[in-house]
Amino acid sequence: MKKTQIIILAVVAVVIIAISWFWSSYNALVTASEGVDNQWAQVEVQYQRRLDLIPNLVASVKGSMTQEQKVFGDLEAARANYAGASTVNAKAEAASQVEGAMGRLLAIMENYPQLKSIDTVQTLMVQLEGTENRVSVERGRFNDQVKAYNVLIKRFPMNILASMYHYTDKAYFLAAPEAKNAPKVDLSI
Repeated sequence: MKKTQIIILAVVAVVIIAISWFWSSYNALVTASEGVDNQWAQVEVQYQRRLDLIPNLVASVKGSMTQEQKVFGDLEAARANYAGASTVNAKAEAASQVEGAMGRLLAIMENYPQLKSIDTVQTLMVQLEGTENRVSVERGRFNDQVKAYNVLIKRFPMNILASMYHYTDKAYFLAAPEAKNAPKVDLSI
């Protein structure tokens, strides 16, 4: 009788340990996945701040730069693409379009020294610069969260549980190919 009780207790202990592992592992997967989603939301908050600042900046400089209408059109199109994007990858691509158009606008603005003396433009430029820094920080944090999540779902034995519940790799935020080329700024006026 004593040997049977020991075997039963051992089986019960193994079952409890297995259930506890599955429970805590599943919760770790959910937590990691939600962490990535939350961090992406933080990136989007900064993108939205940037998108809200752009029309104010454009309106402040538009009258002085009538021959640069293509850049303004590109900015509006990029903002519309971002608003219409529904996936993380599509939003990242649209955000890269916004960055490209903003880079062209900032490069062009360097050719208009009179704009630098307008307080509104200066204030908006400082706010936009701060937003760009925040975007950069949040993107880095997003990629850190993605890395932690991807490592979690790839390690044994968690990879078995992750595949059972259809947890798959999440994509890193990558810079757009055109980001490798800095905008040309000509200060020889």
